[in-house]
Amino acid sequence: MNILVVGGGKVGAHLAGILQEQGHRVTVIELNEQIAARLRHELKNVQIVLGDGCNPQVLRECGVTAMQAVVATTGDDEDNLVVAKLAKHEYRVGRVIARVNNPKNEWLFTQRMGVDIALSHSAMLARLIHEELTLGDLVPLLKLAGGKVSLVEFTVPATSRTVGQRIDALHLPNECVLATVLRNGEVIIPRGETMLAAGDRIIALIRADKQAELVTLFD
Repeated sequence: MNILVVGGGKVGAHLAGILQEQGHRVTVIELNEQIAARLRHELKNVQIVLGDGCNPQVLRECGVTAMQAVVATTGDDEDNLVVAKLAKHEYRVGRVIARVNNPKNEWLFTQRMGVDIALSHSAMLARLIHEELTLGDLVPLLKLAGGKVSLVEFTVPATSRTVGQRIDALHLPNECVLATVLRNGEVIIPRGETMLAAGDRIIALIRADKQAELVTLFD
């Protein structure tokens, strides 16, 4: 995949290195000449371009129209929004991701402004804390449909009221399916008559906003 990263600071440089290691073709635009020179030394297989990513001519010279994704990671929210809007509305880039530096500006990072995904450190931290406090030992394995649906794994505690119950007797949250039960090294495809046992590891497909209900059910 061709990916353009605008902003070669710590976030952008780290991201570019990871993407390159994953096999993507990465181009980084950096305005600061010293930072650009350092990146050329550190990121051998990444194309480093010295220039202003808010400048349409610089974006065109970097081949923005051939990019599958553009990531704006500068330390200035206004610049990131300019890059996002140009990439999405002027050059029709399929996926545009923008970093939010100031949480007060998060409301601006919308699809109308060209942003498909807004990355806010404070919002991600709050989400992690919320999940840790409310989801307990439930482990997200895979996020689907833009994060609206998750494949999750959890273990049935010995103290759970669901131990010894049939699956068809459970009041599962809406839009939740128990996909697999792992018991003593055996894979069980759950059916209505399947009885749950303490220590069962369950893999479920569930809407993300229903995960807390699932945790409560198996407490």
